[in-house]
Amino acid sequence: MTELYFVRHAHADYSEDEYHRPLSLKGIRDVDRVTALLNDQRIDAIYSSPYKRAIQTVQGIAKYHDVPIKIVDALKERRLANGTMEDFQEAIQRVWQEPSFAWAGGESNEQAMRRAIQSLQSIILSHPHDSLVIGTHGNIMVLMMQSFDAQYGYDFWQRLSMPDVYRLSFRGLTLVEVERVWQKG
Repeated sequence: MTELYFVRHAHADYSEDEYHRPLSLKGIRDVDRVTALLNDQRIDAIYSSPYKRAIQTVQGIAKYHDVPIKIVDALKERRLANGTMEDFQEAIQRVWQEPSFAWAGGESNEQAMRRAIQSLQSIILSHPHDSLVIGTHGNIMVLMMQSFDAQYGYDFWQRLSMPDVYRLSFRGLTLVEVERVWQKG
């Protein structure tokens, strides 16, 4: 059995620079809570999106468990479009309603899911009896979850918090259980 903890990054200050956007002061404070949440868990490996906010959110876990963070480019957040969308909610709803649709310069849900799930499946298969942490983002996390269980979609994504933590249990590549372990507070 593989135990996988998806850690959605904590709150970040907005910037158009996706790679270097840092956590906000609130996000930095929440990192301690995320770390404490997983202190009593065995953590064998940590993977992360290359984006700074995702790495910052799992750094405390890596330090506490003395486990290096492995950066995986395919785990980065989905690109919605070139530049900023005038109406973000309308833009994001459309890609969830039409999984093959992509805005100019962006990824469709199908493209983003395919990119991320290939890496995620490889990670899971490389750790058949381990406990893993994946530093991630809301959209790409839900798309990866949806690839295993169709119930995870736009409505689920809207209910996520920053940060958020879900434990997924796998037997091989079969999703056995999903549990939210983050408690808002």
